[in-house]
Amino acid sequence: MKQNSRRKWGLNRLRLRELIRKEFIQLFRDKRNRGILIVAPLIQILVFGYVVNFDIRTVRVALLDQSMTRESRTIADTLSAGGIFHITHLKDGREMEDALLSGKADLGLKIGPDLSEKIRRGETGRIQILVDGTVSNMAAVRVSYVMTVLDRLNQQFLRELYPFQLTYGRIDLRLRTWYNPNLYSRYFFVPGIVAFVVMLISLLFTSMAVIKEKEAGTMEQLIVTPLKSYELIIGKTIPYIIISLLQMILVTVLAVWWFELPLNGSLLLFFLAICLFLLSTLGIGLFISTISATQQQAMMTTFFFIQPAFLLSGFVFPIANMPLVIQWLTLLNPFRYILVIIRGIFLKGVGLNVLWPQFLLLAVLGAIVFFGAVNRFHKRLD
Repeated sequence: MKQNSRRKWGLNRLRLRELIRKEFIQLFRDKRNRGILIVAPLIQILVFGYVVNFDIRTVRVALLDQSMTRESRTIADTLSAGGIFHITHLKDGREMEDALLSGKADLGLKIGPDLSEKIRRGETGRIQILVDGTVSNMAAVRVSYVMTVLDRLNQQFLRELYPFQLTYGRIDLRLRTWYNPNLYSRYFFVPGIVAFVVMLISLLFTSMAVIKEKEAGTMEQLIVTPLKSYELIIGKTIPYIIISLLQMILVTVLAVWWFELPLNGSLLLFFLAICLFLLSTLGIGLFISTISATQQQAMMTTFFFIQPAFLLSGFVFPIANMPLVIQWLTLLNPFRYILVIIRGIFLKGVGLNVLWPQFLLLAVLGAIVFFGAVNRFHKRLD
């Protein structure tokens, strides 16, 4: 009896191994798949690491100085000294408007002719700032930079006007930024790319794998083989689990080594989170395969899911800024939870004692989605 049982399970393992081998052969036989599997993750991490960022390193300023005095020149020199502001001197207001319309300037600075006189009389001198608000968040940061410089100049002009020492009580503000001291945008974006690559590959290829069998007419052949339904499901998903994990390792190594992203938390906890996330993505991929009739339909359905999942995850836009109904909807998005986990592990170095709600919700959501999709897939085979 024991020998028969061993033979039975040995034969099952053999069938499973051969099915997995067949999946890998079919996957890498198509040269287009090789490019997607190898090049796509590299392009995504490079794009989000270098291109997509909110770091302001250069601010182009169109300066219209109608005062032409020592005070106005001090303002221009102080702005230029930091290396961030690149100033272009203009002759009239028309040039200012043209510079902002054509995108040659990020903001305009207009100094009135009576600035110096008002400052020396102890009155308020006015400077007009015209900012390009087409990109609102960047415009707000640029204005903040200018206001910081002008505030320092106010203190300087005040000391020159009243040379005696002024003593008064004040608040001493000490600012310290935790977890991302230099406020690098890549520290915010790059950890999310790890999860995004896993979601993209596991969703896309899992949904396409079953459809390929249907279109090629080989699904019926697989059904009449001794393969059991659960063996077919396992054999179809294991190759993409392996590929997703390998790509996760590749992107993580690039993030830590090339972009110098800190990895302050546990690698084991990070790996566990990715495995739980794969439950959801593989389940969604299997579900898409059961409702699609062609590869094109499966691909369109996959991207139809990926776009809302990306936008409603907090990857770029804070969930707290979304309408309340949409915030409730994001609770069904597994990408939301994995982002919190990855950023917490990478940047904050927190463990399960802090991230357990996200792990729990990710596990529950993944189990419901995966086993629901497997049940539907099993019924379709029957």
